[in-house]
Amino acid sequence: MNLATVNHNAEALPTQYLTFLLGDERFAVGILHVKEIIEYAGTATVPMMPDCVRGVINLRGAVVPVIDLSARFGRGVAAIGKRTSIIIAEIDDGDGKQVLGMMVDAVSAVVEIEAPDIEPAPPFGARIRADFIAGIAKCQGRFVILLALERVLSTGEVVELSRHAVPMVATASSSSSP
Repeated sequence: MNLATVNHNAEALPTQYLTFLLGDERFAVGILHVKEIIEYAGTATVPMMPDCVRGVINLRGAVVPVIDLSARFGRGVAAIGKRTSIIIAEIDDGDGKQVLGMMVDAVSAVVEIEAPDIEPAPPFGARIRADFIAGIAKCQGRFVILLALERVLSTGEVVELSRHAVPMVATASSSSSP
């Protein structure tokens, strides 16, 4: 067996994706980015952060920022439900590996999607920024939006958003009189 045969066979294998829901839309991320999935149990808020930064969690001693994907996509802050989960993902943002959490409405399944079944993102019609979309695939009779995690979870862009965050005014302390 030569090296060319091995490489050709590796390219023919389907790629696995973790699918999840935001509202009634189905999204997916490459399984190699996913470190683990945890049940949503709350976050510690961080002052002066944009709406898409839900807060941070303590994951075995490490502080992990949690991004609310619904808010990141401009849909407003997500409501917490029984199936709300945090997908712990690892991305390479150019400055090294970053571990971040993505808050989603529900995690669905791990599916295999072959490269020929992935179409490029359409130039219009999506409800999220085109640069967040790596492609669109049909899986189990439904369309699935494949996310470009390095762009969606860009720490540089989130930092820039935090610079423009409006500081919250503490109404409780300012309204009380001695």
